[in-house]
Parts: sequence; structure tokens; C-alpha cells
Amino acid sequence: MFGTFGFCLVFCLHLVLVQCYEVPPAKLEAIWPKGLRVSIPDDGFSLFAFHGKLNEEMEGLEAGYWSRDITKAKDGRWTFRDRDAKLNIGDKVYFWTYVIRNGLGYRQDNGEWTVTGYVDEAGNPVDPGNPSGPVTPGTPLGGTTYNPPPVSPSPGVSPVDGYPCEISETKVSVPGFVCKGQLLFEDNFNSGIDKGKLWTPEIKFPGEPDYPFNVYLNDRHLRVRDGKLTIKPVTLESKYGEDFVMQSLDLTSRCTGMVGTSECAREASGPLILPPIITAKVTTKNKFNFKYGRVEVSAKMPLGDWLVPEIQLEPKDHVYGLRNYASGVLRIASVKGNLAYSKKLYGGPIMCESEPYRNAHLKEKIGFDHWNKDFHNYSLIWRPDGISLFVDGEKYGEVNPGEGFSADATKHSVPAAPQWLRGSIMAPFDEMFYIAIGLNVGGVHEFPDEDGKPWSNKATKAMLHFWNAQNEWRSTWFDDTSALQVEYVRVYAL
Repeated sequence: MFGTFGFCLVFCLHLVLVQCYEVPPAKLEAIWPKGLRVSIPDDGFSLFAFHGKLNEEMEGLEAGYWSRDITKAKDGRWTFRDRDAKLNIGDKVYFWTYVIRNGLGYRQDNGEWTVTGYVDEAGNPVDPGNPSGPVTPGTPLGGTTYNPPPVSPSPGVSPVDGYPCEISETKVSVPGFVCKGQLLFEDNFNSGIDKGKLWTPEIKFPGEPDYPFNVYLNDRHLRVRDGKLTIKPVTLESKYGEDFVMQSLDLTSRCTGMVGTSECAREASGPLILPPIITAKVTTKNKFNFKYGRVEVSAKMPLGDWLVPEIQLEPKDHVYGLRNYASGVLRIASVKGNLAYSKKLYGGPIMCESEPYRNAHLKEKIGFDHWNKDFHNYSLIWRPDGISLFVDGEKYGEVNPGEGFSADATKHSVPAAPQWLRGSIMAPFDEMFYIAIGLNVGGVHEFPDEDGKPWSNKATKAMLHFWNAQNEWRSTWFDDTSALQVEYVRVYAL
């Protein structure tokens, strides 16, 4: 027993000693034109080890891409060097270090470092645009300001104009770095959707979790003309003939949904009819994805019963789950088409398909007039610590995650809440998202049953009941007012 006690006492004293010493912070430097140097000051060490990966987080204490033990200090520093490493501005190194001091081992875990500038072999700042020339004294090339080399813009992404450039927290899915305030994406709709190469039209039956009463097609109701994107709702019968809602429709050959599922093919069966309305939706999923930034959209909302415009950001990879908005949606703006709703603007995050949590974080702005009477600038600023909402430059909402959305969502029994603990306080809004613009009709979550709808949200015949009441809602739809119109979409870096 004494032996066990003695072992435990020595082990605990060892832990205390380990915790009493902190490894000096590592200094990381990007060498121009290539090379990585990592060093720490000597403090009586007998060994220094560096383990790291480029642009990929470490899985615990894994060895990493870089894994080296250094056994000798030089000029008072322990230094790791990779002379062949090619580092770009904006690259991130994830790492951990290890030292042996007085026979005991100590670690510095969870290190992160972003390349924001370059130095030469002697450690002097280098201007990549003029590597042989002098650097103006006081220019913080090794800090957050640097003189970047030009980059080739991808579709919809503007090149960096001029110098200097301060690195932004915004991330994009194209190679290169992002400068604060940089215009990353812009479409003024001066050319067609397909010719512009910025958008992909959806062709599919939208389904869960809202099950709207429409199908997305790239047809005559989706057009770009006179500097505007227009999406107009039309009946399925207007394209395919009378009583087509009782037949079948197979979109497989051109479907953008999951082939082999109800997203690509449906067949009517008794009261389960085909979606009776054709609308459209376009996204930048295959062209442009980003994390954090300022989005501005000039739009004129549709007027007409049970119309629901989609102007939002949607998750690229559904990291936190595919169903029931587990990976979140950020609504830039939404105004339901019914006259009773047409003065109510909504914006903000959705993280659950149903109440009471579906609209828990949405913000509302009551207009002096109906939002569908004119074009307005709708803006959303998405930051690593919150979300701000604006209309015509006026702020009307702020969403603060507090210690994380997960804690609040757990109280409301949101199934995805535990998954968000894997991310930052902004989870699920800490991943890449893309822009989506579309038009939905009806559905089983957008309108509460007490609104006098011709259908009940939980009824299996909801779509049929909606269609049977067409004389009521079609009288509120007009060619000149019931379309969603968009003048421009722009995304800026924070």
C-alpha cells in the first residue's frame, strides 16, 4: 500500500512541476521567396521538437506534416527550418511544440499562426513586390499589413487593387488571400444566369424540412433582363397541361438534387399530388463560397398570398448535419407575400425547422409601407462573434451568440445542439456558406395554422388543399407584382 501511495505522490508532484513551467511561445517566420523558420529562445533545454500542418488542423498530438526533433541550440535559440516550404499570404500553420528541460518534458499545444508577411534570412521584412528594395521604416510587414503580390481573380471575385492590404477574417473558397473591405463577389445581372458563370440554377423538387408547394425549374419564369433577375411563380399546368398535378414528372436527366430520390422524380398518387407551382432558385454553391463577410442585396419583394422569397446564405458542406437546418441558414431578408405580412421584414439565423426555436433568433423590422412597393438594400454582416442586419443602411437587428448557440438551443430540445459544441461560439455559422436566391410557395412551417390558410401544416393532404383553393390565392397574383426581383448582389470582406 505504501508503495502505491508513494508512486501516486511522486506522480502528482511531477504533474505539478510540469504545470509550473510554460514553454516559450514559438516564433514563426515565412522566408522570402520560400522557407519556414520556427524558433524559441534557449532556456536550458536539451531538446526542442516542432510538429505542424499547413492549412489543416492537428488531430490532437499527431506528428503532423512537419515533425522534427532539434538537439542543439544556435545563437541562443532552438530553431526548426524547412527551406522548401512555399507559403502564401493567408496560409495558416497549426502546430504544437515540445521541450525537455531538466529531464522533464513540456508542451505548448494548440498553436495557430497565419502568414501575414515575409522576412529574409536575417529576419528583416521583405516587400514581395520589390524584394531587393528598401522597406519603409515602421511598415509592419510582419504584422497584419503587407504588400501582397497580385492574384488572378476567379469568376465574381475582384483582384486586390493597390497596396497596402490588411488581412481580413473573411475566408473564401478560391486560392489567395482576402483583404479587409475587398469586394469578393458582385453581379449586377447584366447578362444571363448561364452566361454569367456565377450562378447555378436549381432543377429539383425541394423537400424537407419545409416541403414547399413548388418545383424549381430553369424556365421562362426565371430570367435576367434590364439589369434585374426575376423569378415569377406560374402553375405547373401552364407548362404541362391541365390536371398534370395528377401525373408524374421525372427531372433526373438534369436534376441538381440527389438522383434516385423524390428531389428528382415524383409520381402523383391519390391525394398526394405533384407540386402545383413552378418557381426557380439560383445559388453560387459551385462557384463561390465564403465564411464571414458583408452581403448586400437590392431586391423588390413579391406580393401575393403564400409567396415566400428566399434571399439567404446556405451551408456548403452541412458539417453539423443535413436535416432540419442542423447546419443553419442565414436569411438576408424575407417578406412573405400576403398583404397582412407585407410590412414585416425578417432576417437572421434559422437553426431548427419548427417552433418555438425556428424564429427564436430572427429579427423583425416593420416598414412604414409595404416592402414590395420598391427596391430596398438588404444587408447582413456575418462576423466570428455575431450577426448584424440592415435595410437601406439602417440597422434593425443584432444577433449575439453569447457563449454559443448550443446552450440556448439545448433548452429548446433542438436535436443538432450537441453537434455545435464541436465548433466555435458561432456554430453552426462557422463554416463555408453560399448565396441562394429563390422563391417558394406555401410549405408546412412558414405560415402558422391560425393564419386562415386553406391547408393544415401537419395534414398529409396539405398540398392538395392548397391547390383546391387556387381561386382564392391566384386572385392575388399578378405578373407585375408577384415576382421576386433582384438588382444586384455583392459580398465584401470584413
